[in-house]
Amino acid sequence: MTIAFQPRQLFEGELEESLLAPPYAEVLGEEIPVRMAVPFTSNDSRIFSGVWEAEPGLSRWEFLERGEVIHVLEGRMVVTEDDSEPLIIQAGSSAVFPIGWRGTWEIQERIRKFFVMFVP
Repeated sequence: MTIAFQPRQLFEGELEESLLAPPYAEVLGEEIPVRMAVPFTSNDSRIFSGVWEAEPGLSRWEFLERGEVIHVLEGRMVVTEDDSEPLIIQAGSSAVFPIGWRGTWEIQERIRKFFVMFVP
């Protein structure tokens, strides 16, 4: 099965709205509104992908049971893995958060990313 879509062309009305919360991340400060669409989930639910947007804010992420690959379409954030230097991830950047990654995401400009999450 092949699924094709244009992540930049999904509009806000097509994304499910919620607030960032566990089990995905712990918000460190004010609530962070997020929007997401997941057009693909594997038959065994171990891989899923889609588009995710979030407003500025600070959150803690712990990828203990899953990993994530992202490509940032719009916006900017600073990710800081525990005991590591901060990295700027912005439009045009890709990043991998392997299983076991722990740290913070500081979204500085509303971010839109294409993501693939995987569970072993």
